[in-house]
Amino acid sequence: MKILVPVKRVIDYNVKVRVKSDGSGVDLSNIKMSMNPFDEIALEEAIRIKEANKAEEIIAISIGPEQSQETLRTALAMGADRAILIVATDDVNSDIEPLDVAKILHAVVVEEKIDLVLCGKQAIDNDMNATGQMLSALLGCSQATYASKIDLDNNKASVTREVDGGLQVIEVSLPAVISVDLRLNEPRYASLPNIMKAKRKPLEQKRPQDLNIQINNRLEILETKEPPERPSGIKVSSVDELLDKLKNEVGVI
Repeated sequence: MKILVPVKRVIDYNVKVRVKSDGSGVDLSNIKMSMNPFDEIALEEAIRIKEANKAEEIIAISIGPEQSQETLRTALAMGADRAILIVATDDVNSDIEPLDVAKILHAVVVEEKIDLVLCGKQAIDNDMNATGQMLSALLGCSQATYASKIDLDNNKASVTREVDGGLQVIEVSLPAVISVDLRLNEPRYASLPNIMKAKRKPLEQKRPQDLNIQINNRLEILETKEPPERPSGIKVSSVDELLDKLKNEVGVI
């Protein structure tokens, strides 16, 4: 079985995002960039599946600027066997829209004869949560989202999903696209020897044109701004005053 894991280069989740003074976007200068945390969880799950002798090869793929090589090298150091970089833009500030990402992944899945796509449920920069579902539709294959547990057996996957009411268990046939949630696992750290080995692992570069894909930006960012500051709280002297404010000022009771 071959597993494809898409990984995205995003601002590190520990970094406070700064908006440019002209409101044209987010300031990426001198900012630490990392692998999208949900993609990291998907990669860890793929590695565990391979360690259980249920997969032969893990391919990490990233779609974006050339700087995404760093993210792929991290994926290789964690345990991916090889990597593919689709250089879809020369501008680090440009974000490839989910439909175009799904079309590129579709072409790679067909070309590489992938059995299972494991991806993060969403990227923490745009929170789209759409690529996995779009890819499943393009492939016409099974899908499972918000996975918190995955069991593979006889070309089928039993997936425990996190839903509003609790947990839901579904079974899907392979090939399939599974998007993972936060509580699926705890990703490992890449050891120094594996980081050195990753430099020798194959990393192939392509352009969307090589896959007969044309990038079409359908969305335009009109303005980027900081969220409004939260107003400070107040102290009340009694329960009666609290109830009065909740009823007459806030309107929650």
